[in-house]
Amino acid sequence: MAVTATVRRRVDEDTVSVSIPSYDFPHAIRDSSKVKRGQQIELTGEVTRIDDETVTIALGPLVTVAIDKVRLVEKYRPPTRKKPLRDMVD
Repeated sequence: MAVTATVRRRVDEDTVSVSIPSYDFPHAIRDSSKVKRGQQIELTGEVTRIDDETVTIALGPLVTVAIDKVRLVEKYRPPTRKKPLRDMVD
């Protein structure tokens, strides 16, 4: 799952404070790119729990947000092999 957060400020050279919609606590992430205040950033993580109206996502610490603030992101799956790795015995 992915949630879009807004950059609040840069804490130090490799840490950024972000604001996550419907999450009422401050959250900091490691980011070495040159993001600026007010810029949108996408945070992705694994879903650990789904309730009626909330979703808990593992973004380092567990973050619980409203279900309408997240979107599904497909996990990368390598292509399946059509031919076996070794020769088949006749």
